[in-house]
Amino acid sequence: MTQFQTEQSSAHQMGTEPVIVARDVEKWYDNGFHVLKGVSMTVYKGEVLVVMGPSGSGKSTFIRTFNALEPYQKGTIEVDGTTISHDLKDIEAIRREVGMVFQQFNLFPHLTVLQNVTLAPIWVRRWPKSKAQEVAMQLLERVGILEQAHKFPGQLSGGQQQRVAIARSLAMQPKVMLFDEPTSALDPEMVREVLDVMRGLADSGMTMVCVTHEVGFAREVADRVVLMDGGYLVEENTPQEFFSNPREERTQKFLSQIL
Repeated sequence: MTQFQTEQSSAHQMGTEPVIVARDVEKWYDNGFHVLKGVSMTVYKGEVLVVMGPSGSGKSTFIRTFNALEPYQKGTIEVDGTTISHDLKDIEAIRREVGMVFQQFNLFPHLTVLQNVTLAPIWVRRWPKSKAQEVAMQLLERVGILEQAHKFPGQLSGGQQQRVAIARSLAMQPKVMLFDEPTSALDPEMVREVLDVMRGLADSGMTMVCVTHEVGFAREVADRVVLMDGGYLVEENTPQEFFSNPREERTQKFLSQIL
C-alpha cells in the first residue's frame, strides 16, 4: 500500500459517529478470576481498530462482550445505540448488526459452502432463498472462492474455510465486524489470503475490531492500535506511534517480544 493510500484509509474515522462505546467494563469468571478491569473504548463508524496483547490479557474476552457472547458484571456497552443487557431482544438486535469471525471456522460440515452462507439470512433475516443465494454468491466472489460454492467445508483449505466464515458473517449485512485472531489457526501460506480479504473490507469502509498479532496488517490497515495486558487497556495510539514510539513500559516489552 502506498503512503497516500495509508493516509487516506487512516483518515476515514475522523469526525464520525461512535458505533461501539464501552465504559468501565469489568468481568469476573465464575472461578473469581478478574479478567477485565475497568476497560473503556470507543469504536467509530468506518474505523479499523486492532487490539494486541499477550496471551491471557483479556483482549478476546473483551471483544466477545460486544455481541454478548461474554457477559460482563459492571460498566456499560452500547452498540449502535443499543445497550447490551440481559434482555434477549436487545441481544438479538445487537447480534444482527455485529458479525464475528473466530480462530476456528465453525462451519457446518454437512452443509455446502453456499448453504453455510445462506443459512442465517434465510432464518434470521427472513430473506427468500433466491435473494440469500444471490447475495451469498456475490460475497463468495468478493472473498475469492466463488468456485467453491457447492463444495463441503472438509474439501477446502483452512484459508478457504476462514474466507467462507467471513462471507457468512457479511451475509447478515452487519454494521460492525469483529475478528478474534482469525489467522492464528492457519498455516503461514494461508494467512495472507485471509488478511487480503480483511484489507478489502477495511478499504470498503467496514467498521472492524481485530484481535491479531499480525503486525504488518496493523501497521498498514489500522486507524488505531490498542494494547491490553492483565485485563487493562494499557495504551492506544496510531499505528505509527504505537510501533515506533510506544509510551508505556508494558507496550515496549510486548513489542520487543513480537517484533
